[in-house]
Amino acid sequence: MSDALTANLLIERLSAPDRAAVRDLTTRVRFELGETLTEPGDPILHLHFVLDGIISAVGEMVDGRSIETFMVGFEGVSGIAAAVVPASTFSRHVVQAAGSALRVDADRFRALAADRPDLRAVIAAYGSGLFGELEQSSACNALHRAEQRLAKWLLRCHDRVGGGDIRLTQEYLAALLGAQRTTVNEAAQGLQKSGAITYSRGRVTVMDRAALERAACECYHGVGRAHVA
Repeated sequence: MSDALTANLLIERLSAPDRAAVRDLTTRVRFELGETLTEPGDPILHLHFVLDGIISAVGEMVDGRSIETFMVGFEGVSGIAAAVVPASTFSRHVVQAAGSALRVDADRFRALAADRPDLRAVIAAYGSGLFGELEQSSACNALHRAEQRLAKWLLRCHDRVGGGDIRLTQEYLAALLGAQRTTVNEAAQGLQKSGAITYSRGRVTVMDRAALERAACECYHGVGRAHVA
């Protein structure tokens, strides 16, 4: 795209004056696979409007177990909790797919938003959708089978990487899904047997998206998909 800002759907929803004002505050940055942006309890110093790639928020327990709580791609912003008031993160924010983002200092963004009600409204609407996604995810993680959740997760990644391959290891995927590696392996094998995906050497290729959608739980068509659509 000719203008990097137009690659982020949330920024696209801003009025031209608000978009220009945000542009003046941002710096384009790259992030690499596995890079940690914040740890639990860290003050949120920056907002990242993702252009390409994926940032995952991962909740971690004291016994070492973890689970992804939400992901952010080109549809949104990481660090939204600090968009209106100072805040710290409750989870680890880690790069799930390498890419780039428009970084803005949280203090400067709050000062800008304080004088721009339309900007605050766009951010609030995104935050409301994200909160709905968190509510749905809590039910999904408790009620749906691993294969359904894996299919949903792969579809959501596929949406955000533009249909390309998804790089991950079973260990990493198990941590994101809050499941044992054997459970994730069985789920992946089931999706491979159906022809939905191939999985080799840490790389997932979606072969039959329709089959993958049939395998996914109803949550894929809920609020998380609406953020990208």
